[in-house]
Amino acid sequence: MKLTRRGHYGIKALLDLAIWGDKQPVPVRAIAQRQSIPAPYLEKILMDLRRAHLVASVRGAGGGYQLLRSPAAISIYDILTALGEATASVRTELPAWERSGDRVTLSLWQRLEQTLVHSLRQVSLEDLYHDARSWQATQEQDAFFVV
Repeated sequence: MKLTRRGHYGIKALLDLAIWGDKQPVPVRAIAQRQSIPAPYLEKILMDLRRAHLVASVRGAGGGYQLLRSPAAISIYDILTALGEATASVRTELPAWERSGDRVTLSLWQRLEQTLVHSLRQVSLEDLYHDARSWQATQEQDAFFVV
């Protein structure tokens, strides 16, 4: 399991929605601009997140995207799974020589993967938001921040 640009952008987009979308839908263009994500690429990511029932899209004037659950109820694992990033098994990522016969190494990597998945399920969007705000406060930055 690794975090690609797609997974990184997905997390950033949902954090942006957690910050700006609590009262009204947020246009893709606004998220893209704040988070420096190409809008067409972001639209594809948001469509996958919509199919996973993490966000809803609202059409028309004043439309955009909103979270379907509270930030505390969306884990990083949920986001990565929705974007196809949390499904890769350690077995497919190990070199062929390790997959073929080294059961000790394979067992170790499987345990590490289980630990990582468990940890990703424990971290919510709300946790990341508070971590970012805490870091920002220590840097004495203003209220607006880019995730």
